[in-house]
Amino acid sequence: ARPAAARHQQPAPAQRPAPAPQQTPTPAPPAAPDEDEVVVITTNIVQLDVVVTDKRGRHVTDLKPEDFEITEDGRRQEITNFSYVSVPTTPAPDAAARPTSEAAAPGAAAPPRRLKPNEVGRTIALVVDDLGLSFESVHHTKRALRKFVDEQMGPNDLVAVVRSRAGTGALQQFTSDRRMLHAAIDRVRWLPRGRGGGGAFAPVQRGAGAGDDALGALEAPSVEALRAAQEAADDFRDEVFAVGTLGAINYVVRGMRELPGRKSIILFSDGFSLQRPTAEFRDRLLGSLRRLIDLATRASVVIYTVDSRGLVDTGPTAADSFGGSARTMGQRISQVMSQRSALLFNTQGGPAILAEETGGLAFRNTNDIVGSTRRALEDQSGYYLIGYRPASETFDRRFHSISAKVKTRRGLTVRTRTGFIGVADEEVRSAQPTSDRRLVSALLSPFSTGEVPVRLSAYFTADAEAAPVVASTLHLEVNSLKFVQGADGWHAADVEVIAVALGDDGHVVDQSIFGQTLRLRDDVYRLAQRAGIVYTFNMPVKKAGAYQLRTAVRDSATARVGSASQFIEVPDLRKDRLALSGVIVNGSPLQSPPPPAAPGGQSPQAADTQRQGGEVEGTSDPEATHAVRRFRQKTYLDFGYLVFNARADRATGQPQLTSQTRLFRDGRAVFTGEPRPVAVTGQADPRRITAGGRLLLGTELAPGEYVLQVVVTDALRKDKHRTAVQWIDFEILK
Repeated sequence: ARPAAARHQQPAPAQRPAPAPQQTPTPAPPAAPDEDEVVVITTNIVQLDVVVTDKRGRHVTDLKPEDFEITEDGRRQEITNFSYVSVPTTPAPDAAARPTSEAAAPGAAAPPRRLKPNEVGRTIALVVDDLGLSFESVHHTKRALRKFVDEQMGPNDLVAVVRSRAGTGALQQFTSDRRMLHAAIDRVRWLPRGRGGGGAFAPVQRGAGAGDDALGALEAPSVEALRAAQEAADDFRDEVFAVGTLGAINYVVRGMRELPGRKSIILFSDGFSLQRPTAEFRDRLLGSLRRLIDLATRASVVIYTVDSRGLVDTGPTAADSFGGSARTMGQRISQVMSQRSALLFNTQGGPAILAEETGGLAFRNTNDIVGSTRRALEDQSGYYLIGYRPASETFDRRFHSISAKVKTRRGLTVRTRTGFIGVADEEVRSAQPTSDRRLVSALLSPFSTGEVPVRLSAYFTADAEAAPVVASTLHLEVNSLKFVQGADGWHAADVEVIAVALGDDGHVVDQSIFGQTLRLRDDVYRLAQRAGIVYTFNMPVKKAGAYQLRTAVRDSATARVGSASQFIEVPDLRKDRLALSGVIVNGSPLQSPPPPAAPGGQSPQAADTQRQGGEVEGTSDPEATHAVRRFRQKTYLDFGYLVFNARADRATGQPQLTSQTRLFRDGRAVFTGEPRPVAVTGQADPRRITAGGRLLLGTELAPGEYVLQVVVTDALRKDKHRTAVQWIDFEILK
């Protein structure tokens, strides 16, 4: 069970087996589904998630099995499994509540945690329907997305920002890293060719109605032909983009199916209509919608929809220009208002059905888009899991409707999924994934897999000509690979490695795929068992931006796979903004030269000192390296980095830089060093300065995962780019 979701079991009502001849065996009770599963549709049990709220929208959590009535196709079902799942979340820390030492470094927010599957509280896909957003709606939607990331996203949330016109790249975008999410939000753009115009409605142009001078000169059949052609073109465009929106959501749902627990999609859209003029296209659209609803049910995905148009006024606006006489103008205004009201109603219908059919909520006719997002998140605080044994005729490949209600209390609202297609999960999952498919799934997963332990260390840097490159090391544990010793005494293993660089829209920008036979002499093999094997590779970067570097490894002999990923932000050094390279770390034993005494008020268990130059000392411990990043207590952690584009003092020709070191665990600062000057004396190039430092890892730092953050400030800059931040995660061992 996942500790992020606390499950409260309640006994199901006693079953009454029907009388049967003595020789007929009693049917076995339905097996309880795995606790990581939410929606289950098998020949043994159908289990659905149900949300119950009171009149004020608050969750009701104290109901019992006998309070519910579940029906399938109108037939009442006997409840056999019942529990309530509470999903506690930790809100983002209030900026005003941060310690002074943290607030003193603008832009230096706490670095993200690398979540494990059992640590995920909420999994949320923020889908932006940029195929249909108006120019005005794009602005409001981006504002709401930034508010969510900065103020509403919790440290245990796994989130993705997906654009409907991006098509691919959904699963690989789930992250807890706010930097990556902000990069995705920045890519949301208005699509002039989409179904959304400049505002909620296209403006009425002068002469666009009866009595219009331009059309009045035409013969009546020509006028009608023009209007019919325009309406047909508009309908075709809307139909195409509506299908594109549903297809994008379908892709996201399929990607989320691989993630644990109950998931949610929040769709920001100007709406789409399911009322189409042609029966053929309407049937096709409704068929796509029904398949999407079934897929969302099996993937345990709830869909919430937010009408990004807000509270819409269907009356005339300053952008409208009506022509004709006073009498015809009044008629035209009345006609336009009626058409706009009908259009608004129809386009709100599609998202509303999508939310209702999956157990979610549709938010419309409100200008508080940020508040709508908050209400959607609050709705995920808990749910009931209710199961029953299905009849054999359920699995006839037809759509079966489901309903749930509370029969013992009045005034409660019950929401669940409205149905499913009669195909058992056993049949859906019968095809086992191939070895290649498992390798690709491991590559795209937001989590690292542990069949073959893999550690990836990637960092941005640049040469003297400012050409950016991402340098990477990939560490493999030899004991997880199957080596075969030959007659010559050498040990051999076949390994396949995939390295992929993804842009902030999820598309592949560079990749490397290779297989290799590792042949090690016996003495080297013994050493590798202790130290592991390290691959090094560099990826030239053509342009600045946010990237994900993902790697996957497969042992050919056992088909076991492993994966790791890292987010890399490559700054544009040509823009004359202060920037840092990635941070390189290594360990040093206590016998190395000790650091100076820590300033007053700092914990001697995590004292830090500045070191000139980016060089870091090595250690005999094979785990205390940049490739592995595991360091023992009572050792030094040495780190180095580069500072780019520092301003130089006109009088001395030297920069004035200060650096601050902070240490985080579980998103909270456990050590904050004092800002100190960066040593720049003797540096050949003031625009490319090497710097570094040292931390003493004392026994007061408990074993576990930590993040080292470096904050550099340029005192000679007065703009918002005077501070640069970098961080790297590592582990402390006892």
